Amino acid sequence: MTDTPSSKASDRFETPHYLARFRQRARQQNGSVDSAASAVDDADAAPLYLKQFRARSHDSSDGAAEETLPLWQRSGLAVQQALTEDNRNKEISAPVEAIERQVVSDVYLIRHGETQGYSTDSGLTPQGAWQAHTYGHTLSRRVKSGEPIVFRNADTSRARETAEQIHRGLLDGLAQYEKDITIVEPAVADEFRNFGFAAPDGIKDVTAAFREYHALLEGFERSAQGDRPLWLVEMDRFWRTQQGGGDPIHHWLTIPLLHFEPPAMTVRRFWVGITRLSAEFPGARLAVATHSGCIRAFAVSALGYDPGEPYNTEHVRVKLFARNGESACSDALVAYRNRVQEVKVPAIEQLPAWSVNDDWAGLEGASL
Repeated sequence: MTDTPSSKASDRFETPHYLARFRQRARQQNGSVDSAASAVDDADAAPLYLKQFRARSHDSSDGAAEETLPLWQRSGLAVQQALTEDNRNKEISAPVEAIERQVVSDVYLIRHGETQGYSTDSGLTPQGAWQAHTYGHTLSRRVKSGEPIVFRNADTSRARETAEQIHRGLLDGLAQYEKDITIVEPAVADEFRNFGFAAPDGIKDVTAAFREYHALLEGFERSAQGDRPLWLVEMDRFWRTQQGGGDPIHHWLTIPLLHFEPPAMTVRRFWVGITRLSAEFPGARLAVATHSGCIRAFAVSALGYDPGEPYNTEHVRVKLFARNGESACSDALVAYRNRVQEVKVPAIEQLPAWSVNDDWAGLEGASL
C-alpha cells in the first residue's frame, strides 16, 4: 500500500526578503551597522520607483529651505513648485473685463448634411438626413428649458433640408428630455448663401453654374475651335480640382479668381447676418445651415490659418458678447476644432466698400 503524497510544505522559518531589507535599513539608520559599502549595496538594490520616491522626498525637504532663496538659485523640484505658484492665478483667472461681459447670442454655422453631388442642387441623401437629425437630437441635450432657438438656412435645397432635419431631431429630443423651449422654425437668410459665381447670365451659386459650364465646355471640346472665355477657364479649373481628388475650396481661398465671389466678401456678409439675427433675437441660440466654403473662409478669417474642410453637419461656433451697459456686440469667440479665438465684431458700416475704380464708398475724407 502506497502512501498518498502529501501537499508541498509551505512553512517558512526565514525572514521574508522585504522584511529583512527593512530591518537592514533600520539597523543602518540606528548606527548598528556602520558600513558605507552596505549602504551603497542597499541603494543599488532598491527598485527604480523607490529610488525616485526617495529622491523626490529629499528634494521636497530641501525645497522648504530653498523657499527663501531667489528663483534662479533654487534647484530641482523647488523650481517647479515656485513656477507653478507664480503662474497659478494667471492660469485659472479670467480678466476682469471678460468676466463682466454678457453673452448676447450663441451662433452655430453648420455645414449641410451629405448630398448626392454638387453638379445639381440636389437634396440630402438618407445618410445626410440622418446626420442632420442626429445633430438636432444632440442639440436638444445642450439647450436649457426656456431658451429660444432660431433656425436659418441658405437658399439651396441641401441647406434647407438640413435645417428642417435638425429641427425635427431637436423636437424629438425635447420630447424625450421633457424640455420646453421657444423655437423659431427654419427660414432662408440670404446673408448665409453659398459663394457666388459671375456667369454670363448673372451671378449665381457655384453649383447652379455647373450645368451651364459643363454644356458649354463640351461644345468647345467637341469643336476644338476658338479660345475659351475666362469665366469658363476659371470654372473649369475649380471643378477639375475636385474631380482630380484635390481641394477646390482651398483653390478658391488661395488663388485670386476674377469671376468668383472673394472669400473676404463672404466673411463680411456672414458677419452682417450674424449681427442682424443677434439684434433681432437677443439671447437666442442661432442654428444656421449653410455651406462649407463660406464656413471655412469665416474660420480662416478668425483663426489666421486654414483649419481644413468641415465635415457634414460640423459647425463653427460664434459667441457674441456685449459689455455691461451696452446693447451692441463688441467681442466674439470663434471656436472650431478645439481652437478658440477671440475677435472683435467688425463694424460693417465702417468697412471700405471696394470698387474697380478705387472709389471707396463711405470713406471720403477719412484717414486711412
